[in-house]
Amino acid sequence: MSSIPISKEGYQLMKKELEILKSQRPEVSEAIRLAREEGDLRENGGYHAARERQGMMEARITFIKSRIANYNVIDMRTLSGEKICFGATVELEDGESGEKKRYVLLGPDETGFCKGSVSVLSPVGQALLGKTVGDEVVIMVPRGRVEYEVLSISFNGPAIAEAE
Repeated sequence: MSSIPISKEGYQLMKKELEILKSQRPEVSEAIRLAREEGDLRENGGYHAARERQGMMEARITFIKSRIANYNVIDMRTLSGEKICFGATVELEDGESGEKKRYVLLGPDETGFCKGSVSVLSPVGQALLGKTVGDEVVIMVPRGRVEYEVLSISFNGPAIAEAE
C-alpha cells in the first residue's frame, strides 16, 4: 500500500483512538465472561451483543494499526503554495448556481474529525489537486457533472484541534 497523507493532529487522534480501543479490551472480555455464565449461549442477547462489540472493536484496532504504518504525517503549519494540495483550504464557486463552497483537503482517515473537509483521495479531492486560482474544475457527483471555479487557495495551519 502506498503512503496515506494525514495531518499531525489527525495522526494524534488516530493514535488516541487506538489506545482507547485497546484499553476497552478487558471491559469487553469481562462482559463476555459474565454473559457466558448466564447459561445457554444460543438465546443469550447479552453474550451476542458483547461478542459483536468485541468483533467491531478488534476490526477497528486492526484497521488503525495497518494504516498507521503507511501514514505520511504532515505538519500543516509548514504548508504553502499557489496550487491545491493536501492541507489547502479551497473556496469554489458553482458555475451554474453561483453557490460558494469551502473545503479543506485532508487525508481519508481524518475527514470525519473536521467539518467541511474532503479527502485528497476522494473524487472531489482528486479533481481539485494541482489546480490554481481561476481554474475550472469539473467534478462528477451523483446528480451529474458540476463545474466549479477556484476562487481562492489558502493554507491556514491545522484544520483539526490538536489532540491532547
